[in-house]
Amino acid sequence: MIKLLLVEDDVNLCYIVQAGLQDVIGGYEVITAENGLEGLHAWEEHKPDIIISDIDMPEMDGFEMVRRIRETDGETPILFASAMTSPKDVKHGYELGVNNYVKKPFVPEEIDAHIHAILKMKEGARSRSVEGHCRFGHYTLDTVHATLRDDNTGKIRVLTTTEAKILQLLAENKNEVIRREAILSRCWNTEDDFFASRSL
Repeated sequence: MIKLLLVEDDVNLCYIVQAGLQDVIGGYEVITAENGLEGLHAWEEHKPDIIISDIDMPEMDGFEMVRRIRETDGETPILFASAMTSPKDVKHGYELGVNNYVKKPFVPEEIDAHIHAILKMKEGARSRSVEGHCRFGHYTLDTVHATLRDDNTGKIRVLTTTEAKILQLLAENKNEVIRREAILSRCWNTEDDFFASRSL
């Protein structure tokens, strides 16, 4: 069962998509919200597997909702279903962390295909990056995507590649003294780089 959060201010469209996914296609539990603010509260309460949202809505638009979600949640797939698909809007959405766009009008079967494609990609990325995770304390370092997650709060911090390499090296050599030269060699790939030496 896929738990889907549908954020849409068009009541008729919301009903059609909800009924189509739950009753016709099947395999979905659809939670609905009428604007970004309601969507934000529903995301916090229900922790959906995927979010589908309109952009132009009252109270809070889709852009602002996604921005707030991505402050602490970098994993839940988000798909924009909107008529606002100008290059500027699409770029802004991707910069905020949206995974895909669907242009209105659409049918539930089209949404279903997009959902399964996104979830399949997410599962594939997760299986490929299992070896790229380091845990220390209540933190999880993802060396593949250069992110550091606080497992207590769920907050994710994006690191530079060098920062991720240094943290990985320290985590793999816990309670050991690591020579400066080893850090330079492992994380900067050179011992002669003046700027690297000054940075370290």
